[in-house]
Amino acid sequence: MEIKHLFFDLDRTLWDFDSNSHQELLQLFRSHQLHEKGISLPKEFIKVYKKINQDCWEKYRNNLLSKERLRSERFQLTLEYFGIDDSELAKKIGKDYVNNSPYRTKLIPYSIELLNDLKEHYQLHIITNGFEEVQFIKVQQSGLSKYFKYIITSEAAGVKKPDPIIFHYAFKKTGANANNSVMIGDDLSTDIKGSLAVSMKAIYYNPYKRKHSIKIWKEVQNLKEIKKILL
Repeated sequence: MEIKHLFFDLDRTLWDFDSNSHQELLQLFRSHQLHEKGISLPKEFIKVYKKINQDCWEKYRNNLLSKERLRSERFQLTLEYFGIDDSELAKKIGKDYVNNSPYRTKLIPYSIELLNDLKEHYQLHIITNGFEEVQFIKVQQSGLSKYFKYIITSEAAGVKKPDPIIFHYAFKKTGANANNSVMIGDDLSTDIKGSLAVSMKAIYYNPYKRKHSIKIWKEVQNLKEIKKILL
């Protein structure tokens, strides 16, 4: 069947989460004067935070941690690592991070060029596990909103990728189906395994050439390669 719908992941596939997050964390380190509280190097703060944040997100994806607790707990655990016991400070940093980082606008290279090439040929949508209010701001501020007909969030669907329910929810919302759709994402566990579980074609955006043994329809190291596949 002819491909009509393309579903993109947002973070690390189009929106440069790592760069935008890094810049915001540097700003938070300065604005909350963390060097005066005993954390001497911002890069150490960011390194520790990233590991803890990854663990917290894994718990969130598995419904072991609520959205509200995730926002502050990742910073509280980071501060505690450096010997700082201050839950109010953790809440303030967590609030500032969520409020400010979505307004950063760096995109993955070739995102806009690719979307411009694809928009005349396909209906474009997003499926994301990120917080709903945050993801819509990212899309709007970074100039992506004009390309996408539907933005499917895990909060709206009630489940997170890779749960098949979110993909079936997306199909119902957009009028697509597994046979005429392709999922494009960077996360092997959520984007790729999730789409394969509902018999949907997938393009794995794998810039770091992570090794795996999963049989995937297509795999690319940069977004520019997707144009060659779909056009």
